[in-house]
Amino acid sequence: MRKLSFLALVFIGLSVQQANAQSDYKTAAGVTIDFGTGQTMVGPAVKHFFQPNHAGQFEVLFGNNYTIIEAFYQYHGQIENAAGLKWFAGIGPGVGLYDGGSNFLLRPLGGLDYKINNVPLNFHFDWRPTLTFFDGDSDFEAARFSLGFRFAFK
Repeated sequence: MRKLSFLALVFIGLSVQQANAQSDYKTAAGVTIDFGTGQTMVGPAVKHFFQPNHAGQFEVLFGNNYTIIEAFYQYHGQIENAAGLKWFAGIGPGVGLYDGGSNFLLRPLGGLDYKINNVPLNFHFDWRPTLTFFDGDSDFEAARFSLGFRFAFK
């Protein structure tokens, strides 16, 4: 009987932990501001949770005759005693387009995602160093960050 009670408590604990890992929203759309070394980029962004801790984010950023189209995979984790606040880490490819050419980007990222309780607003801040490949050469920018402001849908 004790083994059965112990197993029931473990199962209930795992169920509660899984429920707490649920995202506070399913999809969010808004704007991302990418800044740091070099030019500032601004554009629309959409984030969607495919599973409780797994999300995809798509962005199109514009700035100074340069456009970036990129997609990220993000893994999200809970921050205890901080309702609506999660940490995330991920990576994604991108394509940079400019007059007369293009380049390929690879961007790991890590940051914080905050959804205001009972209000459909979501914000994020992340660090996203950028590795750029162009014309047989490459460049690395460590000081790249972004802020996001989005409307969240359940």
